[in-house]
Amino acid sequence: MKSFKQAFTMIELVFVIVVLGILASVAIPRLSATRVDAQVTKCRSDISAIRSAIVSERQSRLIKGDNSWISELSGFSDNYFDGVDENHTLLMYGIKPKDANGHWYSWNNNNHTYKFKIEDEDNTFTYDPSKGTFLCTAGSKCSELTD
Repeated sequence: MKSFKQAFTMIELVFVIVVLGILASVAIPRLSATRVDAQVTKCRSDISAIRSAIVSERQSRLIKGDNSWISELSGFSDNYFDGVDENHTLLMYGIKPKDANGHWYSWNNNNHTYKFKIEDEDNTFTYDPSKGTFLCTAGSKCSELTD
């Protein structure tokens, strides 16, 4: 009676490793692209919420007889887009800043600018309190984020 060993041969192991390597070389670039797509989608969603909140605040002011736009989008807490004060909030909970890809991370009230980072590149958004516009003014992803 013959006895068989229950093990893989070296050729079989090498073949499996080669196949896994080929699969990984195809999958990893696609996962990276998916991450950037998710960051773009998150930013587009944030921009939509911010613009909607600006218009909503303007409508509330018009009902009260004030035809001005909100003067600042951030200012009274550590969050971005929280509004001027507790009585004039923009986004109910604001957005926590984080210096990383896919996040808002910098703002300057003096020139009303906000930055969103995608692929280690800044995309700058500017709020115009005289017109109530929130536009992407610098960055290679501007058209992708606002179209």
